[in-house]
Amino acid sequence: MQPGVQAPTQADLEAWNSQLKNIGEEYRALMGDLLERMVPNEAADSIQEDIQESFRAGAESLMRNPALLWQTQARLLQDQFALWQSGMQAMTSEAVEPLVLPNKGDRRFKDEAWTTDPYYMAIMQQYLLFSRLVDELVEKLDGIDENQKRNLAFYARQMVNAMSPTNFASTNPEVMRKTAETGGQNLVEGLARLREDLANSAEGLNVTMTDKSAFEVGRNIAVTPGAVVYENELIQLIQYAPTTEQVYKTPLLIVPPWINKYYILDLREDNSLVKWLVGQGHTVFLISWRNPGPEQRDLTWADYMQLGPIAAMGAIEQATGEKSVNLMSYCVGGTLAASTVAYLTSTRRGRKVKSVTYMTTLQDFRDPGEIGVFLREPIVQGLEAKMEQDGYLDGRAMAFSFNLLRENDLFWSFYINNYLKGDVPAPFDLLYWNTDGTNLPAGTHGWYLRNMYLENRLVEPDGIELDGVKIDLRKVSTPSYFISTREDHIAKWNSTYYGALLPKGPVTFVLGGSGHIAGIVNPPERNKYGYWTNDELPDTAEQWLEGAQQQEGSWWPHWQEWMTANGYADPEKLVPARHPGQGELDILEPAPGRYVKMTIPEVLGELPASPES
Repeated sequence: MQPGVQAPTQADLEAWNSQLKNIGEEYRALMGDLLERMVPNEAADSIQEDIQESFRAGAESLMRNPALLWQTQARLLQDQFALWQSGMQAMTSEAVEPLVLPNKGDRRFKDEAWTTDPYYMAIMQQYLLFSRLVDELVEKLDGIDENQKRNLAFYARQMVNAMSPTNFASTNPEVMRKTAETGGQNLVEGLARLREDLANSAEGLNVTMTDKSAFEVGRNIAVTPGAVVYENELIQLIQYAPTTEQVYKTPLLIVPPWINKYYILDLREDNSLVKWLVGQGHTVFLISWRNPGPEQRDLTWADYMQLGPIAAMGAIEQATGEKSVNLMSYCVGGTLAASTVAYLTSTRRGRKVKSVTYMTTLQDFRDPGEIGVFLREPIVQGLEAKMEQDGYLDGRAMAFSFNLLRENDLFWSFYINNYLKGDVPAPFDLLYWNTDGTNLPAGTHGWYLRNMYLENRLVEPDGIELDGVKIDLRKVSTPSYFISTREDHIAKWNSTYYGALLPKGPVTFVLGGSGHIAGIVNPPERNKYGYWTNDELPDTAEQWLEGAQQQEGSWWPHWQEWMTANGYADPEKLVPARHPGQGELDILEPAPGRYVKMTIPEVLGELPASPES
């Protein structure tokens, strides 16, 4: 009997036996459902081949270095002997300090049984020692390509974290206690939740991260007042209602990413960047991208530019009479914004953009970070073949890949909570947004992966051609503001920095704290993360950081000061507040509009579309 769990009574055993029969039946049905869904495709096959190639390269490197192989084996024996000694001391009731503890921030082993119960403490230490050994072994491998070594480290980490004792009912003390308390009902309910999640997954498994019934777009998230004043087959343009009597003359157009939905910038009233911008006196317009399906398969990057920012600028001129805008962009929306500004520059319309802001935006893709694991030539070829077949990349498959970049926080923790403990996830608006994904058109996404990530053509003079026009970021004279975040795992800040070295116009680069989301959605009232500034732009990101000064608070007011001090939002040229529908554009529907409400299952016909969408 495992320590910490009381022996069951006869009644417990009878109840458990009944529950186990139910679990067995549910499990067999679930596995049958899973096997039906596991249809091989080119993308999955290419990833499997890359995994095999990475481990093969690692094994060959290890065989070329017998000394490292011997040292690893010796270290393993030493660790096992030390662990055995520790276990023997614990059996004599002697107080024993753990040989190894989880890294700071590793929340898997927070239950006190991992450090107070000899049984679980031994399991934890065995696992952590093995995990540390694998990390150190991969780090010491030589004679292997750096990208391949990065891939091997990623795949090895996925394997090791999947083997964590916290992921198995019999070696997780929290799960064992709950199983004893409920007679196994937690496992029955967990399997039912697993079935539901599999039904809403593409490739991989998209675990439910929050209570989705607690949120509704337009009811308690994405609620800043405004109206849709323009739409085409790809976008709806939202104009937000002013909250000041006067506004800056030049309107502000936000270009969010289409890989996720825009309302990360308008999540709640207390952290809405959109609401804050309106409150500063900007006439805010925002692009709400369509959630595409097979019918949009042929949309290209140039189409996203023409039907997106350029069409929006034309609509804004109709609504306000202004011929120029300030652009604010985020993530891949920023990459599109950079392409658009360069395109307008090449067609002698550069003055249509008075200033451009890039939030966590890659323009130079020389080092995309760990996401590059999924973007090697064989894998991209597999994705291209899959998209050619379907006409789109399912956003749920991409979300699963992104979650694996932080697998313990964004996958395994929910796996344990939902399927082993049988708990219902707590309501959390950010995680609701994270699971409300979008598809990507084949004609756009394949081009983006190949031209940006694989070939890094955007930084080459005339390396990209859009609608017959070759573009060059080095010719852009539009003033630019870059805000990146120090812990970003999607767009590495020291990679985004190299984009700031490209334009010939004035550039301000700012580094925020935290990551890709929290570092951007950082309202001044919270004063949670600081930021770094440096008036110089040296040749490398490391040199920039060495000369940077840390500032308290949010970067939002710093950006606003940059806008007003340079006249991009000129406080001397205020105009009466503009309301949606006052110009030449009529109100089509209230914000947030139909496009943002369309879910992937609705787009793909897996669920009937809701009346509002």
